[in-house]
Amino acid sequence: MRIVQIIDSLEIGGAEKMAVNYANALSKKVAFSGLVATRAEGNLKSQLSNSVSYLFLKKTKTVDFAAAIRLKKYCKAHQVTYLQPHSSSYFIALMVKMIYPKINIIWHDHNGLSEFISAQKSLVLKIASFFFKGIIVVNYKLKNWAEKELNCKKVVYFPNFTNEVSVVNVETHLKGITGKRILCLANLRDQKNHFLLLKVAERLKKSNPDWTFHLIGKDFGDDYSKQIKELIVSMELTQTVFVYGSKNDIVPIINQVDIAILTSKSEGLPVALIEYGLYSKPVVSTSVGEIPMIIQHGINGFLVGVQEVDQFEECLSQLIKDEKLRQRLGEALHQTILENHSEDSIIDKYLNWIKAL
Repeated sequence: MRIVQIIDSLEIGGAEKMAVNYANALSKKVAFSGLVATRAEGNLKSQLSNSVSYLFLKKTKTVDFAAAIRLKKYCKAHQVTYLQPHSSSYFIALMVKMIYPKINIIWHDHNGLSEFISAQKSLVLKIASFFFKGIIVVNYKLKNWAEKELNCKKVVYFPNFTNEVSVVNVETHLKGITGKRILCLANLRDQKNHFLLLKVAERLKKSNPDWTFHLIGKDFGDDYSKQIKELIVSMELTQTVFVYGSKNDIVPIINQVDIAILTSKSEGLPVALIEYGLYSKPVVSTSVGEIPMIIQHGINGFLVGVQEVDQFEECLSQLIKDEKLRQRLGEALHQTILENHSEDSIIDKYLNWIKAL
């Protein structure tokens, strides 16, 4: 098999990280593994294995015929058999299919809000799906949606996976007191609901003023970002909540914190949660998407309702007060990730599914 991942950019994000993970993992299993970034490069480029073929397409518009021709030439030169576009990058794969019919498209949908995309984009996707060989989704809700709304019946659920990164230079030194840090690894966008985080931080500041929150993720510089930063000031949280933007040294950052959280109001299966577990961090998360399939409340983490500020604060307080509880839940989550979200187990299932197509 000769498989190429396609992603819009290599900036830090869940879909982007999974495109890199698949490219790296497949480079050890198939004859050829490549990755194509269509619009922009980014920090994740440095995490690509040397055994992965890489192409930056420099796509400048949605319908970019020159970019499609460049991608076709790349596919022919490397005898690529499968294109695996992630999220919105399916369109460039479709354009290649139109001029190079022998290529197969496996669409990988990461978007936890796909069922709410605009009518226009939905129509384009429905038409494109006639040409998909198969569809991979990251949660069962998306699987049901794809089977009902799209024109490709070969839909499969594969959970996200990650693996330990052996060597990453420490670039980020978190503020606050060692041993009293809480991490939220999520891009600054509405789906991630940092408003809940700020409400919890405001309350926790009164009961545990030494504990701090650290927000790592892409800052789009939009209205959402502006609101979050204005609230940090107006709620007098400038010494409690720190915003760092996108970072490449995620593993060293995770190792600097004591508790990890997710406050999302909508999710697929966040890669951040898998990374938290891989490095044995105790987690408090909202109960959305596929997260309840990983976290069992009180056994390997804590689950709370989407807007349950009281409950979220209570769970955090329990972890803050009880170091042994933090250790127990972190170790339990680590074991869950190793058993169900390891690279080898997912890639083996993936390759068997591809062969069966």
